[in-house]
Amino acid sequence: MPIKELPPSPDALVAAHWADIAPYYESLASEPLALENVEQWLAGWSRLDELVFEAASLAAIAFTCDTADPGKEEANLRFAAEIVPRVYEQQVRLARRLIESGYSRPDLEQVIKGFRADVEIFREDNVPLISQLEELGTEYEKITGGLTVDWDGQSKTIPQLQPYLKSRERAIRERAFRLGAGAYVARRDEMAGIFDRMYELRTRVAHNAGFANYQGYAFAAKHRFDYTPADCARFHSAVEQTVVPAVGRLQQYRRERLGVDTLRPWDLVVDIDKDEPLTPFADVDRFVGQAQRIFQRVDGELGGDFNTMVRESMLDLDSRQGKAPGGYCTTLHHRGLPYIFMNAVGVPDDVNTLIHEAGHCFHAFATRRYPLIWQRSATIEAAELASMSMELLAAPFFAEPDGYYANDDVRHAWMEHLEDTLVSLAHIASVDAFQSWIYTSGQGGDRDERDRAWLAIRSRFERHVDWSGLTAERVARWNRQLHIFLHPFYYIEYGIAQLGALQIWRQSLTDYKGAVASYRRALALGGTRPLPEIYAAAGAKLVFDSETMGELVALVEARIGELRSVSVEA
Repeated sequence: MPIKELPPSPDALVAAHWADIAPYYESLASEPLALENVEQWLAGWSRLDELVFEAASLAAIAFTCDTADPGKEEANLRFAAEIVPRVYEQQVRLARRLIESGYSRPDLEQVIKGFRADVEIFREDNVPLISQLEELGTEYEKITGGLTVDWDGQSKTIPQLQPYLKSRERAIRERAFRLGAGAYVARRDEMAGIFDRMYELRTRVAHNAGFANYQGYAFAAKHRFDYTPADCARFHSAVEQTVVPAVGRLQQYRRERLGVDTLRPWDLVVDIDKDEPLTPFADVDRFVGQAQRIFQRVDGELGGDFNTMVRESMLDLDSRQGKAPGGYCTTLHHRGLPYIFMNAVGVPDDVNTLIHEAGHCFHAFATRRYPLIWQRSATIEAAELASMSMELLAAPFFAEPDGYYANDDVRHAWMEHLEDTLVSLAHIASVDAFQSWIYTSGQGGDRDERDRAWLAIRSRFERHVDWSGLTAERVARWNRQLHIFLHPFYYIEYGIAQLGALQIWRQSLTDYKGAVASYRRALALGGTRPLPEIYAAAGAKLVFDSETMGELVALVEARIGELRSVSVEA
């Protein structure tokens, strides 16, 4: 039968159910396939995936922007739980046909390698289990998106408490911390119930696919061809040897500057060298306008890409009630545009988040020239290299008039970012080690054991903060980490990419234009080359060892010391 004519746009699929979409995939599955028509067949498959996944992304965007709307929740669930798992099933079916045809070419070798992995781990029995996991993820997002607290008679979302955590008044910081953490503590049992079911379902998925545990399954599903769980364990050890002591030195300096006996969790983000918190922008229009000027200075073409996003209204940046927490970038492949979602409240971390997500956008722009959707999609380690490197490459232009900070404020913002780089590496190691424990220990299905394991692992990587009397609040930190619930084992990528980004930044200190050019070359490779080659194109390598990690940590510490010395001299 001829390939069924595709819908004109994702809008035609807004109200679709699987029964409406299935015939398009069936048409591709039954089309005679030979080397003479495989290019046309691949192009049709790619266009269909573009339409379906963009429709799914639009439903997810609408829901995360308004988790209280039942209609948006239903549409998102229809795609996430009914349609997308079935699409995955059909993708495996089509991938098997392509593999059996013997077709390949150099720019598709990585794509086909990924297809082979998908075929090997696919089991039809897992399709309904994956649907159930999507439904549970929506339950979690509804809970977290609906969390609010009362602040002097005003209802505040959890992200809207961030400015109070930067107050010079310790009592205000403590109050903000306790309210935010307490909102999660109050829903602990509900979240534990959701995760109990997630653990059971993921374990069944892994066993059905022939894996001893979900970690092995996740590595195969995420196409981690270039490193192993043992490498991740090396990463944890290297962080413990190099990063944790460095963070300890930072925290000791912070404790002394604050003049407190011990650091409490509400003391960790207040600026220790300024009387007033940094306020990079007063409204979203200024927030976006300054970003446009910064990206223009990094690179004219990148600046043009971001201007396109502004012009096409591809940004939802402010925090509001009912909006899911966090931030993300998703690519709308049919229209060839990325989209940024976040919760800005006027703090420096908002700037870092927007710059970070814009790095993902530049990745999308760099790869949209490829004809096939899979060529444009790099693995997460490469995607996060794009975003974390941009955070460092954009920082030199944060000063006014083009940037966010006046006079000496830019130095404080830069110090805060570099300190957070080290703190984040320790956090990343703890989250990845915790997920490894959950799925390999045999005790991950016990909610109380999970909490105890988190506390033990967290103590390994966070040694210099006094959590006495705050056990429930410390446990709540992992409940707040949406990756653990929604995207298991998606976190080590941040650490790998951060160390790659530091290598690109190191090059930029002596050859800025060369570093940006290498960065752009790496992004342009998309998903066409192996991960080590993408990093090499950017002038970096994958780092799991303590020696190389230690060199990069020393570079960051040295730069923080230089910035502090300016403050002392002043």
